[in-house]
Amino acid sequence: MTLPDTSGISTETRDGVLIVTIDRPPANAIDAKASQALGRIVLSFRDDPDLRVLLLTATGERFFCPGWDMKADPSGLGNDADMGVGGFGGFQDIPRLYKPVIFAINGICCGGGLEIAMDADILIAAEHATFSLPEVNIGTHAPAAYIALPKRIPYHIAMEMLLTGRWFDAAEAHRWGLVNHVVPAADLMDKAWEIAAKLAKGPPLVYAATKEIVRDAENKTFQDALNKVNAGQYETVARMIPSEDRKEGPRAFVEKRAPVFRGV
Repeated sequence: MTLPDTSGISTETRDGVLIVTIDRPPANAIDAKASQALGRIVLSFRDDPDLRVLLLTATGERFFCPGWDMKADPSGLGNDADMGVGGFGGFQDIPRLYKPVIFAINGICCGGGLEIAMDADILIAAEHATFSLPEVNIGTHAPAAYIALPKRIPYHIAMEMLLTGRWFDAAEAHRWGLVNHVVPAADLMDKAWEIAAKLAKGPPLVYAATKEIVRDAENKTFQDALNKVNAGQYETVARMIPSEDRKEGPRAFVEKRAPVFRGV
């Protein structure tokens, strides 16, 4: 299935993977219509049982996404814009998004673009990609980054980046654990697809349980989160435990074959 281009956001599906491409030259900036389109796409992905993984990238070699389209709103705020379901970029406020999300960063990733990237589960960056949260330099804030960045990299490094807005390259992003892999630009989509294809064949109910527990546990003590698991209070775990997929894994191991997970 291929959806028509909507506000510069195009999609295609391949073997259970939804590939989303931002194609908004010259810089792949996101305006309200593009944000709304992304939100609809993410929501549809969440609710489609045939789609296992979302892989997002952008066109061109220079820009992944600089965030908000300043030409759409020169104030850079977008305060009066309808960003659509999911908030800016479509990922931030979608509840129960328990499927794997991969971003392939093909160039400059800054401002709101980096905030959106931090919503992914796995990040692969081209060697030439660069990153920044430069909002401080134009006298505004980056609220999602304030919340997310110090949870993903060391506090002092995050604060330096937030307070100075300095640029850093893909190698530094990898060193601090902000991205999983750094590869030559020519290999970016091959690496992203390698991971996406592997995940698409994996157990979706386990992925869902993994994401729900990890996200919920972020603001809990270890013991409180463990008590919640043991009390059967996670809906994804409750679905996974009696599932056929949970039987399929051990059965395939005994039969010396690859398991076939169906999400039931």
